[in-house]
Amino acid sequence: MNALLTLSGLIDAVNERIGRTVMWLVLAAVLVSSANALSRYGLNMSSNAWLEIQWYLFAAIFLLGAGYTLKHNGHVRIDVLYGRFGPRTRAWIDLAGGLLFLLPTALIIAWLGWAGFAESWSIGEMSPDAGGLSRWPVKLLIPVGFALLALQGVSECIKRMAFLAGRGSLSEEAAEEVV
Repeated sequence: MNALLTLSGLIDAVNERIGRTVMWLVLAAVLVSSANALSRYGLNMSSNAWLEIQWYLFAAIFLLGAGYTLKHNGHVRIDVLYGRFGPRTRAWIDLAGGLLFLLPTALIIAWLGWAGFAESWSIGEMSPDAGGLSRWPVKLLIPVGFALLALQGVSECIKRMAFLAGRGSLSEEAAEEVV
């Protein structure tokens, strides 16, 4: 179990670092969006590349930040019954949900997303819009983002198993949700 908890800590550290870095993309998206609006309406100049950069940043924020959000227990959850259960029952629900739904779904999307990226890369896919960008970078975000989400799902399952085995406690954020 100690080796698994070490692995969980490593996964947590990776997603924490990526999540904190991705936060800066929000500022970049705001600056790009503002500059695009100013140039379009103030200078009567525009480019499809600026619009596509905004979309790419938006995609990066959500896809690369998904694992970080899971680590901090920030995903949407239906609390009708969950909130009434005790910590052990919630840990079992989280573990079952992770193993039966999160991990298979994230891994399938990562696998299929990789095929889409590889095809885009191999043909040098470009945006059909005039002045548009290459499509492969944004398509790479799909398998990478879902792989990070799957890894964080593994980490969360390890932490729930350790908690259920009496070998660990949940993080403060998870404990606030679970207690």
